[in-house]
Amino acid sequence: MSEYAERTWAPAAEQQASWPAVFSLTLGVFGLVTAEFLPASLLTPIARALDIPEALAGQAVTATAIVAFFAGLLAAVVTRGLDRRRVLMGFSTLLILSNLLVAAAPNLPLLLLARVLLGIALGGFWSMATAVTIRLVPPALVPRALSLVFSGVSVATIVAVPLGSYIGGLYGWRVVFLLSAGIGLVTLVIQMATLPRLADLGAARLGTLLSVLQRPGIGLGIACVVLVFSGHFALFTYVRPFLESVGGTDVSGIALTLLGFGLANFAGTLLAGFLLERSLRLTLALMPLLIAAAGLGLTGLHAGLPLQALLVALWGLAFGTIPVAWSTWLARAVPDETETGGGLIVAAVQLAITFGAAGGGAIYALAGVAGVFATGGALMVATSAIILASISASKPA
Repeated sequence: MSEYAERTWAPAAEQQASWPAVFSLTLGVFGLVTAEFLPASLLTPIARALDIPEALAGQAVTATAIVAFFAGLLAAVVTRGLDRRRVLMGFSTLLILSNLLVAAAPNLPLLLLARVLLGIALGGFWSMATAVTIRLVPPALVPRALSLVFSGVSVATIVAVPLGSYIGGLYGWRVVFLLSAGIGLVTLVIQMATLPRLADLGAARLGTLLSVLQRPGIGLGIACVVLVFSGHFALFTYVRPFLESVGGTDVSGIALTLLGFGLANFAGTLLAGFLLERSLRLTLALMPLLIAAAGLGLTGLHAGLPLQALLVALWGLAFGTIPVAWSTWLARAVPDETETGGGLIVAAVQLAITFGAAGGGAIYALAGVAGVFATGGALMVATSAIILASISASKPA
């Protein structure tokens, strides 16, 4: 995206890919995202058990997101000089502790403390995931390795909410979080067995965040991340109301449609490695256009369930490639500060979640759910144009 990226992204010495270590990062991502999503399916029983309103119990999700925002920005600074293997295992330990505390929580303060610990682990792990991944495989295999790591998000998206709800209904919500702690423990053991020692190669300080943002093209790239993810979360937050009110879809149809989204998202994550090895630029620009086509198509076609499900699956496929694509862009744009860059992306995505949900809510109040989808689609088109315009003077990525 910038001339700086073209100058600094150079092939490293030949190395062997450490796929077991990459897989351990995938498990880490899966465990963290699963724990992040679980309250969405268990909010009612949690609120009932702790004798608090559901709206208050929902702040467990908010606490995680806020802390993850700051943890993503500060993780590289706070852990400066530490072996990255130990740091990642520390975040996995926090994941285990968070789940155990939630499972034992007798009141709201302890629940929030547990979710704060999860936020630290989530933001910190995400900020370092790309930086560590590119050190585990040769440069040519980075897109493929990142697609494997991000597949953990897709799998968690598919299984966390429905499986959490099902197991919680059978055995209680506390058992669900104990199982989530078990996933974290398995992850920690595998990381101990597979991750090599990884010395901290950077010298991150608070000023490093600003200096990285000031590099040519980086600030604009991070802004595009915010726009793309804001558009997606504005649409996804209101996909069920859209399918119910505009599409006239029943509960079973909605469940199948969302399952299709999750499966297509997983496929898109795996497809990303193939696409990015051919053209990073086209992938960055084309995928928001596909999401726009899906959003605008849902709004304008007023089609029945089969076509709606197909458009939602197209959306899921396109979005599956986006986190991998932007992480690959980051690895090429700031190879000397990938942890700081990763923190900026984590912060950008957390902001996008807030902007997307809040902005979508405001549009929903003014123009209804169809207005949300029309506006979100238009935002995606505009973002694709910005991406194309901003990289038009650069050499092909």
